[in-house]
Amino acid sequence: MHHSVSIYDTTLRDGAQGEGISFSLEDKLKVAQRLDAIGVSYIEGGWPGSNAKDLEFFRRIADVPLKGAQVAAFGATRRAGAACETDAQVALLLDAQTPIVTLVGKSWDLHVHHVLETTLEENLAMIADTVRYLVARGRRVFYDAEHFFDGYKANPEYALACVAAAQEAGAEVVVLCDTNGGTMPWEIEACVAATRTHLAGRTATPAGLGIHTHDDSGLAVANALAAVRAGCTQVQGTINGIGERVGNCDLCTVIPNLRLKLGVRCLEDEQLRRLSELSRFAAEAANVAADPRQPYVGASAFAHKGGIHVAAVMKVADSYQHIDPALVGNERRVLVSELSGRGNLVYKAQEYGVDASKDEVRQVLGQVKELESRGFYFEGAEASVALMLHRLKPGYRRPFELIDFMVVVEHRQGRGLFAEANVKVRVGDEIMHTVAEGNGPVNALDKALRKALIPHYPRLAEVHLADYKVRILDSESATGATTRVIIDTRNGHSAWSTVGCSPNIIESSWQALVDSMEYALLPK
Repeated sequence: MHHSVSIYDTTLRDGAQGEGISFSLEDKLKVAQRLDAIGVSYIEGGWPGSNAKDLEFFRRIADVPLKGAQVAAFGATRRAGAACETDAQVALLLDAQTPIVTLVGKSWDLHVHHVLETTLEENLAMIADTVRYLVARGRRVFYDAEHFFDGYKANPEYALACVAAAQEAGAEVVVLCDTNGGTMPWEIEACVAATRTHLAGRTATPAGLGIHTHDDSGLAVANALAAVRAGCTQVQGTINGIGERVGNCDLCTVIPNLRLKLGVRCLEDEQLRRLSELSRFAAEAANVAADPRQPYVGASAFAHKGGIHVAAVMKVADSYQHIDPALVGNERRVLVSELSGRGNLVYKAQEYGVDASKDEVRQVLGQVKELESRGFYFEGAEASVALMLHRLKPGYRRPFELIDFMVVVEHRQGRGLFAEANVKVRVGDEIMHTVAEGNGPVNALDKALRKALIPHYPRLAEVHLADYKVRILDSESATGATTRVIIDTRNGHSAWSTVGCSPNIIESSWQALVDSMEYALLPK
């Protein structure tokens, strides 16, 4: 397959309908610019009839210089029994001033009778009239045939009549929608082929076919690929697959499958390399955690943990990965855990620029396995592993050494709750003794440790704690349980994670905190 497919992104409309997702106007504008930069053909900005924010988006995006993407406004066919001229929602679609209008209409007789509560003939007229009205006013119209596959199964003649009406009225693309997400890939393929045959020859130039799938059966990407195999030349979806119910077709999975597996042109190679970055950016904008197990772009997509896998991957990269991660802007990662072989640590040592001998690697691996049996977890705390390797190097001196610490948490009437930490550390020949208050014990410790170290190591001023995660390991011990703490730390240009583990949460936090500061001071 070598034909090209255009990518139609609906993150800002259908994606925003996902539970717990809300884009600010600024977010929407930023995401649109990133989509344009990566080479998406069409960006659906929203439904101007549904809220003021979407109307404002269309106003603002008009002033944004886009490289190649065309903006689409989304809306429905005219209401039953009303003229397009008097339909307020149709007027708002024109007001959006977009080159493209994507028009959704019914193609399932059940919906016509019981949702629209009108006749099959009137629904056909609603489709044709609205398409014709918008085309006459200079818009390119894409017709979204909602519930097309369910409609086709229930009443194939009527479903086909609906898309034929849109084509004959001037729709440039007819998009077949698996709105409930329940269709199987082989059904999609057969149905698209039948639709293509039905529309051919009815007008001088038949409409292009598009596909819009939902993931309710876990098949949105597979269904989109099946549709492309049967002749669809537009694929609709969202970044990270966000959307109504369980979500839409994930463009971050379907694009590399089209490009790398089916040989279909949809993005250029250099654009494809920005896909992982776009996925992370969109997750950030939607304020949702990126899924590490997302195919192609997830943080774990090329992460190797089992010793046998790593040994193989270090010899032949493709032995345990289906593509080169760099093609989609991702990277291979090797995890260190009790399942590791020596190869995992050799790889890690190289990654951190440590020239570790076989004996040192064996020692650290022993340490990792022993500590993990006590509840430590190094897979998410790679900086702690790097430190173990560094500490074995001849001539490595720790930048500071703990003498003691004390943390007090008090609740006083009139003052409320506060925490204070006393820290005594040795830096070279000098002993630093500092006190700091914080909003909690870990914050107080962090502040006191910084106070002691910054005079000697000014670069720690730009290091800050980004995240603090606590996990109770043996919950049957109740409040006496072992507690694991993972601290994520950042400075201006990089991020790292460290771990601590102890039945005492303050001790766990201190271990992770000390490692995070020591890692920041490693010679880079």
